Amino acid sequence: MKGCFGVNSFLTGWGNDLKKLPVGPLGVIAMAGCEEMGKKINNWLQKWNMLQETQDEEFFTVSGVNRDSFLIKTYCPRFGTGESKGVVKESVRGYDIYILIDVCAYNKTYKMYGQEVPMSPDDHFADLKRIIAAISGKARRINVIMPMLYESRQHRRTSRESLDCAMALQELVAMGVDNIITFDAHDPRVQNAIPMSSFENVMPTYQMIKALCKTEKGLAIDKENMMVVSPDEGAMARNIYYSSVLGLDLGMFYKRRDYTTVVNGRNPIVAHEYLGSSVEGKDIIVVDDMIASGDSMLDLCKELKKRKANRIFAVATFAFFTSGIEAFNKAYEEGYLTRVISSNLTYRRPEVQEAPWFIEADLSKYISYIIATLNHDRSLHELLNPYDRIKNLLGKYKAEQISNGIRLG
Repeated sequence: MKGCFGVNSFLTGWGNDLKKLPVGPLGVIAMAGCEEMGKKINNWLQKWNMLQETQDEEFFTVSGVNRDSFLIKTYCPRFGTGESKGVVKESVRGYDIYILIDVCAYNKTYKMYGQEVPMSPDDHFADLKRIIAAISGKARRINVIMPMLYESRQHRRTSRESLDCAMALQELVAMGVDNIITFDAHDPRVQNAIPMSSFENVMPTYQMIKALCKTEKGLAIDKENMMVVSPDEGAMARNIYYSSVLGLDLGMFYKRRDYTTVVNGRNPIVAHEYLGSSVEGKDIIVVDDMIASGDSMLDLCKELKKRKANRIFAVATFAFFTSGIEAFNKAYEEGYLTRVISSNLTYRRPEVQEAPWFIEADLSKYISYIIATLNHDRSLHELLNPYDRIKNLLGKYKAEQISNGIRLG
C-alpha cells in the first residue's frame, strides 16, 4: 500500500474528512461477467476496512457493517423463452449500492428454446435494469459503474437513426440511478443527454502507462526516440494528452473512407493519410478507446512500418478482437506490432491474455478507490487527474533504468 495511491498518502490527503459519515453501508453488485473484477474490488475494500482498527479512524469503507463481504448476491434467472427477472438475495435497505456491469461479456450464455445463446449488450443492459428495479425504493443510493458505455458508438445522429446511448442514459436516470461512471467513453459529450445528473468519464491513462513501463524496461521516453501517433481525428484528444504528459511529439493519421458502401455497419477505409514529423527510427505509441476487429489498427501499424518506424505499442482501453487474434499474432511475428496494452475492464478471452504481445492493465484497485471515495461523498478530482502520478512514475522509471544500467532503445 505504498506510492501515490498508498493508504498513508490518502489518509493524509483526507484530513478531517476521514470522520465524515458515509452515504450508507456499502454494497457492491457484480453483474454476470464481472465476477472476477467484483472479487478483486471486494478484496481491496475489505483490506482497507480492516485498517480502521489500526488507524483508529474511519477509512474509506463503512464501519459497523458486520459483513464478511461487500458483495451483494443477485441473479437473473431465465425462463425457457429467454425472458428473465432480477432477484436480490439479501436486504439492501439503506445501502449505498454500486453495480458493476460489463455489457460486452459475451462469454456469458443462457438457454432460449433449448439453444445456448450468448449474452448480447442488449441482454446485459436489460439485466441491469432488472436489478435496479429489484432494489429501487430500498437502497439509499444506486450507482452504476459501466466501463464500456452501452451503445457508446451510437452517440450522435447523422441521419434518420436512433440515439441509443442517450436513450439508455436517460432510462437509467429515470429509474433512479444517482451516479453513472464509465471509462474512456467513445464521445463523452453523450453526457449532454442527462445534463442534470452525475456522469463521470474516467480515463485510465496512468494505469496504461504504468503497465507498459512495468513490462518494457528499455523504453527511451523522449522526443528523440519516441512519438505518439493518433490513429484518426476522433482519437486526437486522447493522444494529445499522452504526448503532453510524456513530453513527446504528436503525429496523426486520418482515414479516407468510401461513403458509398457499408460493410459490417461501417464505411470501409480506402487509405490512411499521415500528418506530422518523421517517425523513422522512433518507437510509436498509438492510443485509441477500443480495438474491435483490429483491422484499422493493423493497417496503421503497416503504414508506420512503411515510414520506417521502430517498435509500435498500441494502447486501447477496450480490446475486443471481434475477429479473433490470428491477424495480431501474424503482425507480431512479422514485426509490425510490438505490444497491445489494454485493461481488464471487459471480458478478455484466454488466448488474448496468454498472447506474448498482450499487456493487461488491472483497474480493480482504481475502481475500488472510486467506490470508496464516492461512498464518503468526497470529490473525485484527485482520482480523475493523473498528471502528477504519471510524472512521478516516469521519474521512478528513468531512475530505475539508470541504477540498473539498462540500455535504452
